Amino acid sequence: MTRRLTFRDAVNEALRQEMERDPSVILLGEDIAGGAGAPGARDAWGGIFGVTKGLQPLFPGRVLDTPITESAFVGAAVGAALAGQRPVVELMFNDFMGVCFDPIVNQAAKMRYMLGGRAGVPLVIRTAFGAGFRSAAQHSQSLYALLTHVPGLKCVVPSNATDAKGLLIEAIRDDDPVVFFEHRKLYDLDAEVTEEPYTVPLGRARVVRRGGDLTVVTLGAMVAVALAAATTLAAEGIECEVIDLRTTSPLDEGRILESVHATGRLVVVDEAPPRCGIASDISAIVAERAFASLRAPIARVTAPHCPVPFSPVLEDLYLPNEDDVANAARDVVLIR
Repeated sequence: MTRRLTFRDAVNEALRQEMERDPSVILLGEDIAGGAGAPGARDAWGGIFGVTKGLQPLFPGRVLDTPITESAFVGAAVGAALAGQRPVVELMFNDFMGVCFDPIVNQAAKMRYMLGGRAGVPLVIRTAFGAGFRSAAQHSQSLYALLTHVPGLKCVVPSNATDAKGLLIEAIRDDDPVVFFEHRKLYDLDAEVTEEPYTVPLGRARVVRRGGDLTVVTLGAMVAVALAAATTLAAEGIECEVIDLRTTSPLDEGRILESVHATGRLVVVDEAPPRCGIASDISAIVAERAFASLRAPIARVTAPHCPVPFSPVLEDLYLPNEDDVANAARDVVLIR
């Protein structure tokens, strides 16, 4: 049975169903258990965004509040994963990755390789990202490219509630560490979600709109921006094929290249800055492996290479929007 759920509720349902299925799944994070189940608390706050609300009463002893020290509780989760648990850690903002970079990059990502495959690290780190909330430079970044760069880590960036549930269940069942990026703009947006548990494979992009004039590759909240631009362009006779990456590592290079071979044009849309980012990586892959198919230069639509501004006017200018995507697409199509 399907019904409409918000992104937030889809993530919550995925966590609940996996905790019901597998007693080794535990949750750790700041404020997710409302003061560690203090007397008089019938329910948890559910973390800063309320995503895990309602899970503490169902799974006593498995929804664990942590101190405000990311290096400690992420490090503890790596150890728990090596010891046979399947921890799901809530890291409030992806901006806080720097505080726990060592346990993620030097421990979780390397253990399977260093131990010759004799142990896995079935760890999921859920973390919020994205600008547009007047949260300033330290709480608004999009850092998935930073962790995509690290061999041994898998990175997931869902764009809708349907994918969020299936991708999170797949991530929890995976024996490798997965960083699960949740854009804050998506939490209250709903979509059709199947009630029964299901998985969405990692590394398989989705074509969300068919078109033959150019390929638009994007991810996360930028998928809706790209689709809005595609609708505008369709009225002008320009048909875009829009691809939602879903995951950046593994990356579905085959789906991207197949589309570019067919359309001959590529626009990559990414909320993050351009230097050494996802847009640059995809552009390089296409330039190396589909150059003969290109009929125009590749265009990147990204944030500028600067911190996210606190000023509302500047933050609005910082974020790629529908007009930016449409204008880039027009420029690419006009080149014959």
